[in-house]
Amino acid sequence: MIALSSDLSRRAAEEAILNGDVQVNGVVVNKLGTVVDIFNDKVFLKDKQLIVKAERKYFAFHKPKFQMVTKSDPEGRETIWTTLRHFKDKLNSVGRLDFESEGLLLLTDDGDFINLLTHPRHEIWKTYRVWVKGTPTDADLEKLRSGISLKDGKTLPARVTLKKRERDNTLLEISIREGKNRQVRRMLEHIGCQVRELKRIAIGPVKLGRLAVGKWRDLRSAEIKSLMAMSKGS
Repeated sequence: MIALSSDLSRRAAEEAILNGDVQVNGVVVNKLGTVVDIFNDKVFLKDKQLIVKAERKYFAFHKPKFQMVTKSDPEGRETIWTTLRHFKDKLNSVGRLDFESEGLLLLTDDGDFINLLTHPRHEIWKTYRVWVKGTPTDADLEKLRSGISLKDGKTLPARVTLKKRERDNTLLEISIREGKNRQVRRMLEHIGCQVRELKRIAIGPVKLGRLAVGKWRDLRSAEIKSLMAMSKGS
């Protein structure tokens, strides 16, 4: 705690403790390994109170196509941590986005936040814009809205909107509230649609917006609070 909140190295911090320069709640502490509560205990180094800034990091990242989300890949494929090399040992992704897809991915160093958002019980809506080959029928789209039977179970009802048609391609906007592996792709394959492009554009209240490919931004406080409230309330 001393090393984190002062200019002292870990070794120098240990020497300060042994020299009697550290007080916890007014009592001199000279035993190494003493446990303190950084939120409630008052720790002083000589006459200076030490305060640890335990700020968590929450980012929205625009994942490029053809990057894995894992820390490493046995097949040697590029990962997002090539782009985010300075954060590799500090952050983890909230869920996944498959190799061929691009779009919004949340990153954080808050393990509780990750567990909250990825727990199967907590249904956060995720929205995708998908170009498919051909023109799905109204009956096909209704199947997506009702739920598709996949090998790992039936999907929950999805929100599906046909946005536009261009020649033999169709743009769909699909929102789901679960996270089966490659779920949107498999749902579309089930109704005979070949996915040409898939981009995740929203996770709950967090929008991809104009965030450029390979770039990231801090999540706003309101976005974090909204995500946590949605998870706890689901």
